[in-house]
Amino acid sequence: MQVESPIKRRKSRQIMVGNVPVGGDAPISVQSMTNTETCDVAATVGQIKQLEEVGADIVRVSVPSMDAAEAFAAIRQQVNVPLIADIHFDYRIALKVAEHGVDCLRINPGNIGREERVRAVVDAARDRNIPIRIGVNAGSLEKDLQKKYGEPTPAALVESALRHIEILDRLDFQEFKVSLKASDVFTTVAAYRLLAAQIEQPLHLGITEAGAFRSGTVKSSIGLGMLLMDGIGDTLRVSLAADPVQEIKVGFDILKSLKLRAKGINFVACPSCSRQNFDVIKTMNELEVRLEDITTPLDVAVIGCVVNGPGEAREADIGLTGGSPNNLLYEDGKPSYKVTNNGLVDELERKIREKIAQRQAEEANTIIKV
Repeated sequence: MQVESPIKRRKSRQIMVGNVPVGGDAPISVQSMTNTETCDVAATVGQIKQLEEVGADIVRVSVPSMDAAEAFAAIRQQVNVPLIADIHFDYRIALKVAEHGVDCLRINPGNIGREERVRAVVDAARDRNIPIRIGVNAGSLEKDLQKKYGEPTPAALVESALRHIEILDRLDFQEFKVSLKASDVFTTVAAYRLLAAQIEQPLHLGITEAGAFRSGTVKSSIGLGMLLMDGIGDTLRVSLAADPVQEIKVGFDILKSLKLRAKGINFVACPSCSRQNFDVIKTMNELEVRLEDITTPLDVAVIGCVVNGPGEAREADIGLTGGSPNNLLYEDGKPSYKVTNNGLVDELERKIREKIAQRQAEEANTIIKV
């Protein structure tokens, strides 16, 4: 299968969110946000660790009060993934989490208040090498822009972003990224395209309040896919009214489909029909659950019959083609041996894990030689 993506990414300035590079030639990072009560330290830490387990590069935590800021200190000590503090209005909260080791501040300079308050936050960020994310959202657009444009248009979102950027420019602070989110795909895509041509800073992608799991996944995949195909985007969040763990999984699936990140198994599976020699849907459901822990990239084709099966199997690391009386398993694009329907999933899992172990050993040997 094709390894490299044909997408040419927009050139952007690189910033560091903890130990994760964002922008430049860094991989597009995937992030999510906790939905626990931040003051419930145990619950928040537990959710962050779940997100870490499925590969989250960055996690955002809402910090709406000074009590939450103190809880953030305890949370920071118990997790390894870089943390972004989501803060609005009260600049003192930003100063407090800066002391507690936050890796990024999601804060709009324009709603912090007087110039000296903004300067205090920016100075704290500069002193501790903390980047800032300017987050423009169609649902919280400034009142004068709502009046000027009548609705959250792409131009309105960009004008709002440029206002916040101007404040940071005036304070000679360039370590920031920007997001321009709306729940409407067309508004969001147009806004990002407009801003991408005007600034060099990295862009955080997202379709805000995209919806429940199924509809939100579709909407996010279309919107983010359009931007990523344009080469726009340095980090992303899929905003779902669902378990945050699903946001990470969908985010990586979007990047995987565009060959922008390789993480875990890339399954190629037919939708099944009356020609199938085994239950493809049941097989795939079982495999996805059993192999969720795998992060090493691997192409696996599961095709129910001999029409498209051999062709897909020849392009995969591991392939299975349905046949009568027995199915045929391929390895590295070549026919290997026949497999009956009895214990089919067990055999596929065994072979996939064997291949993963082989690949990991090869990578380890390469590192040792270097």
